[in-house]
Amino acid sequence: MDLLDKINSPQDLKKIDRSQLPRLADEIRSTIVEVVSQTGGHLASSLGAVELAIAIHYVFDTPADKVIWDVGHQAYAHKLLTGRRDVFSTLRQHGGISGFTKRNESAYDAFTTGHSSTSISAGLGIACAKKLKAEKSKVIAVIGDGSMTAGLAYEAMNQAGDTHKDKDLIVILNDNDMSISKNVGAISSLLSRTFSAGKLQTWRKEFGEFLKSLPKIGNNVYQLAKRSEESFKAFVTPGMLFEAFNFDYFGPIDGHNLSHLIYILNNIKQLEEPVLLHVTTTKGKGYRQAEKNPTYFHGVGCFDIDTGTCRPRAPGSAPSYTEVFGKTMVELGRNDPRIIAVTAAMPEGTGLTEFAAKFPERFFDVGIAEQHGVTFAAGMATEGFRPVVAIYSTFLQRAYDQIIHDVCIENLPVVFAVDRGGLVGEDGPTHHGQFDLSYLRALPNMVVMAPRDENELRRMLLTAVLYDGPIALRYPRGKAEGVTPDEEIRPLEIGKGQVMTHGDDLVIFAVGRMVSEALEAARLLRKDGLGATVVDCRFVKPLDRELITGLAEKIPNILTVEENTLHGGFGSAILELLSDCEIRYNRLRRMGLPDMFVEHGSQDVLRTKYGLTAASIAAEAAAMLSPGKNACPLKMAGVTSRSS
Repeated sequence: MDLLDKINSPQDLKKIDRSQLPRLADEIRSTIVEVVSQTGGHLASSLGAVELAIAIHYVFDTPADKVIWDVGHQAYAHKLLTGRRDVFSTLRQHGGISGFTKRNESAYDAFTTGHSSTSISAGLGIACAKKLKAEKSKVIAVIGDGSMTAGLAYEAMNQAGDTHKDKDLIVILNDNDMSISKNVGAISSLLSRTFSAGKLQTWRKEFGEFLKSLPKIGNNVYQLAKRSEESFKAFVTPGMLFEAFNFDYFGPIDGHNLSHLIYILNNIKQLEEPVLLHVTTTKGKGYRQAEKNPTYFHGVGCFDIDTGTCRPRAPGSAPSYTEVFGKTMVELGRNDPRIIAVTAAMPEGTGLTEFAAKFPERFFDVGIAEQHGVTFAAGMATEGFRPVVAIYSTFLQRAYDQIIHDVCIENLPVVFAVDRGGLVGEDGPTHHGQFDLSYLRALPNMVVMAPRDENELRRMLLTAVLYDGPIALRYPRGKAEGVTPDEEIRPLEIGKGQVMTHGDDLVIFAVGRMVSEALEAARLLRKDGLGATVVDCRFVKPLDRELITGLAEKIPNILTVEENTLHGGFGSAILELLSDCEIRYNRLRRMGLPDMFVEHGSQDVLRTKYGLTAASIAAEAAAMLSPGKNACPLKMAGVTSRSS
């Protein structure tokens, strides 16, 4: 690693002879594979962008020149080249560096990212700001072909190519023919329409021979023919699309050929107008296992470098909630031809690959286009189908307007399978699903529920597809509780909770995966002679009014627990209900996530830090019941209190 060890900034990179850069690329790949095998992370995309990161920092004057990495999960080489080599082993670990770009982590991270298709919009904003400040530095937006399936990218290009043709913006399209899964749609087809260099050379030679055969051909005719050749090239490559947006198009070129990349970038940086450079790369480049299976290695846990295999699940351990959802979709889909599955470029991530294989005519991958996916599902619902829209909680936020206007206003039977609800772990604040209970329960006509275990998830999914209106079931990332599922799936009664244990000292209202923590907390409290009634509320909206108010009147010490932001969440809903019903209580405390964007770290570390464990719940309950304890909020994160 003698080359990489010498690089603490892009200024050090520029001192390396060009002939040594391929060796540096190999060292960077080796480092990325070594670290990600221990920490997990976005491996395949970063391996494919190594030469691109080297060339950009070799040619441009960063951080004065601003580089924006769309999504950011392809930016590991960028991190290694910009002063984070010594801390790269802390990637995605609590207290370590982020798996994405973050402005407060490095001056070289021009924009904080985590969701796709934002780079061109942000880049244009930065370019316009630089124009106003009379600054001459460059703005480079690196965007993947998967991100080009989202409308936001074209909204930005539409503005850049029309009213801002004088703005100095370079867009680099990193085309690896994939997003997380295989790309879909017409844009993907267009990007694949390229002639190899050999075919273009053959055509050029034949065209030249034809011109020579013409009598008295002059220079003007030759120049016209040369321009025609370029027009032909633009027609048979994606250039026709980007030229229509008034971007100067260059490419496609080999994104792993450092000499060519550096040459092209040096030429392009002389231009002062919107430019798009199209480079083709191989996802997983340099690590055979990732090249063979780039989808698997897009976001991967710890793995063995030699074999590429992840640590096997312990025999008899529970499946993940995502796996349970996917298998239940297949089970229900066999008996109900109305069930449609919709996902936004994540069939594997949402557990829908088996459904897609068994019912291909009823499976729709809309690309990275959550807004379109929700409205598309609404359209299908108007024709009598039961579309199930499976999207991670953090990505469903992007379609909030469509949920309101196109689903809820018309009270359409669209099912939202909200995966990764709550704390997701190492991907951090851009990926935590900490707001969905709040933003969904605010909507008229919407039903919101969360299962305590995999059996309840199965029952909720059946409940959802039978319901005649908008309904969301929210479940966490990670393995389920390991309960034995019922042989026959039975629907739940909408808005009805379940008392799990009885006790006279306090009542704990819990929802989702917090129910199991509350039950364990009740067991710990019994050791201290305290009795807790634990309720699995099941539904955040509508709440079980009769059950909740009845218990609150009998047991006036109340604790609510949720893995969601406290603002407007499940605990707030309980408070509102008790207030509306004028129920008096002694003490009420809410446990959940504080009013902040939670940092990255493992789920266990974060749940411990923010008090979402059985031990923390038991400690809070005991403190609540202590004689003479005042009702002021505790200082620990994620807890607020209130007394009547």
